[in-house]
Amino acid sequence: MIHIARWKMVLIVLVSILSILYTVPSFLDQKTKDWLAANAPAWVPSRSVSLGLDLRGGSHLLLEADIDSVIKQKTEDAATALRTELRKQKIEFSNVSTIQNGIKLELKPQADMIAAEKELRRIDDTFVVSRDGSVLQAVYDERALKTIRTQTLAQSIEIVERRVNETGTREPIIQRQGDTRILVQLPGVENPERIKELMGRTAKLTFHLVDLDGSGVDARLLPMHDEPAQKISIKRRVIMSGDMLVQAQPSFQEGAPVVSFKLNAIGSRRFCDVTTQNVNKPFAVVLDGEVITAPNINSAICGGQAIISGSFSVQEASDLALLLRAGALPTTLTVVEERSVGPTLGSDSVNAGAFASLVAFGLVVALMLVCYGLFGLFASVALVINLCLTFTVMTMIGATLTLPGIAGLVLTIGQAVDANVLIFERMKEEIRAGRSVMSAIDTGYQKAMSSIIDSNLTALISGAILYAVGTGPIKGFAVTLTIGILTSLFSAIMLTRMMLLIWLKKTKAKTIPIM
Repeated sequence: MIHIARWKMVLIVLVSILSILYTVPSFLDQKTKDWLAANAPAWVPSRSVSLGLDLRGGSHLLLEADIDSVIKQKTEDAATALRTELRKQKIEFSNVSTIQNGIKLELKPQADMIAAEKELRRIDDTFVVSRDGSVLQAVYDERALKTIRTQTLAQSIEIVERRVNETGTREPIIQRQGDTRILVQLPGVENPERIKELMGRTAKLTFHLVDLDGSGVDARLLPMHDEPAQKISIKRRVIMSGDMLVQAQPSFQEGAPVVSFKLNAIGSRRFCDVTTQNVNKPFAVVLDGEVITAPNINSAICGGQAIISGSFSVQEASDLALLLRAGALPTTLTVVEERSVGPTLGSDSVNAGAFASLVAFGLVVALMLVCYGLFGLFASVALVINLCLTFTVMTMIGATLTLPGIAGLVLTIGQAVDANVLIFERMKEEIRAGRSVMSAIDTGYQKAMSSIIDSNLTALISGAILYAVGTGPIKGFAVTLTIGILTSLFSAIMLTRMMLLIWLKKTKAKTIPIM
């Protein structure tokens, strides 16, 4: 016999009501949504479905990370560290140089080969070390290179997210694309020039002592930020790095824009020690390969707070503080693709998509009412709940609705009533075979279930394949279609069945109104 437990009925009604409540904010204007978020209780739904660039308008940027420079920097750092350790261990060598994806160590004949190889492995245990006479070569294998690429891209994405969020951009989409690229979508941003400038700067901040001799392998010659023609020699050894900063804010000193910063405990102690030991000596503040300033250390700086001064404008000081707060990128990001969608075009797409959805919904409802009467009305109510459930799930998982996604939504409307059509047609057959209404409804659901599962499973497999092999727009279509199919199983089977049961108990009908 057809029967639904009372607790199941309560749960179905509760899920249906919640789906409507969670859908409402998606159809409110931005001002109302902001008011809800600020004034309504925390339990009141205020989030809405995120719209993609093709619906909302905005900018699309594709960034490429310079992975080769990261590998080169790692090998140079390893070479510098190796020279220092070999001197400490008194291992004699004639040369330490970098090669592709690694370093090359040339030892003197009397040098301890085993000790040198041990130092090489200790500096970086991912090196693959080979020996040829008195020459040792340490290179990264493919596994190590893949790890470097993955870590670099993951760190870059995290830093880009921080920088974009600091600018106040709402609902940005930032995700990995391939092995070396990052996709950045900025809804509502028509002119992304400032964003591009912020993301194009590595913001690698380091502090070095100035090399007064200006020679030697441990010295570097860098240009001044204000006067690129003027160069200054600094020591390669990093006293402090930007990751020791816990706060950075734009400020003013004697009327000039500066950036004030605060160091963490380790940075404060190290800065204090270095400035104490090097009073009356200059030190350099280096940002992205340029010396911002090279002041003289007049006294020990032990408070953990200092400023970076230079010929900054107010905007430059503000941007530099933002970059330092967000952290340094591990490598340079280059814009390889840029597209912009105007808000008018996005609005037109929304209107066209809404019109297409309403037409599809209206035609489906009309067909169901004509063919199945009251039962068609029940199916139409379930269809509305299914659309609400689709929007609710998309809101909760943070999915983005795109123009292809609307196409998936329209397709879902037809797919959602397919289950009811199968059930209703089966009921008609059972009535014609002489069964009672109760028996026909029960048998209709039981015997139609296998066909419903088969058809929906086929569509789900197609959606999964589209999501797995497709790119942005195709993924949007696949996500909407998949969510709609899954929610239709609830609305078309459980919700419609509950409405039929209530109708049957209330009317005690002797026949079904779909003949």
